[in-house]
Amino acid sequence: MSQNAATVALVNRLKFKHLALLVALDDARNLHQAADAVNVAQPSASRMLGDIEEAFGFLLFERNARGMTPTPLGVVTLAYARRALAELTRFAEDLDVKRKGGHGQLTVGAIMGAAPDLLAMAVATLKTERPLLNVRILGETSDQVVQLLHRREVDLALGRLTHPLQHNDFSFEPLARETLLLVVRTAHPLAQRTSITLRELIDWPWVAQPLTSPARVLFEEELARAGLATPVNLTECASIFATLQLLENYDAVAMLPESVVRDHVRGKLLVALPVEIGKSLAGFGILTRKEEPLAEPALHFIDLLRSVSHQLARDATVQPHAAATGDAVPLSAH
Repeated sequence: MSQNAATVALVNRLKFKHLALLVALDDARNLHQAADAVNVAQPSASRMLGDIEEAFGFLLFERNARGMTPTPLGVVTLAYARRALAELTRFAEDLDVKRKGGHGQLTVGAIMGAAPDLLAMAVATLKTERPLLNVRILGETSDQVVQLLHRREVDLALGRLTHPLQHNDFSFEPLARETLLLVVRTAHPLAQRTSITLRELIDWPWVAQPLTSPARVLFEEELARAGLATPVNLTECASIFATLQLLENYDAVAMLPESVVRDHVRGKLLVALPVEIGKSLAGFGILTRKEEPLAEPALHFIDLLRSVSHQLARDATVQPHAAATGDAVPLSAH
């Protein structure tokens, strides 16, 4: 069969249902779970996978006792399947919004440290200008938003690169830095201390982000510099909202962005401890996929993010505040 004939045969046989099954298999690495995810019976899923592999002319997965592992060519094929399915899903959602009288869709991944200031102000301006634009915001930590960007589930992201080689896949435009605070609830025995060291906090319960997040890596580096081990009594939590709820309900310590805890400190639900931490945390910024054009709403939103970042930087130089007193500390420019 000629190369052209093989291409035509593949196009004629490959369906979006096949792509959905491949993505489900990549996520679950288990045929039964993947079949449930795409709402087909397991025998049908098995036949579909056989048809797909026959159409491609090579195995996509190696079957073993522990599940299914993509072959080298399978990895390439799965990346295409995920990309094509994500683009079809976004196209269908965007079309539905426009059919109902809307003006398209924008999906943004964002770390929660950017949400109370930069993200909120930019989205507010965008929705004022374009009230019918459907805006979705996903993610909480940098590792989450980078993964969303990689899987093409968001158009762009606000966060940080989490691996040295990710610059090969993503463009990064720095926008701002976060001020990090160590916080406890108002009833915590240490809440009224005017002087305290990191060493004194180690034996208390802690709530920390997973090891895959830049903030957690920084926290561990701070401990290492101080010659301290990771707290034994530690709860890992990727959700900022859940972390705040945990802090308010028992005597735990957490390292969180000032912008996230600002209102809790002002409302005297939380207290910022007098410990300086997090100065070496890299600034966050705009993340986009390299060599992939953005739609007009995404480009306009990036312009708004830049504008808001500059505004916050100007405000920070005019009106600096002390976070420990409960006053707002605006983001400074990166």
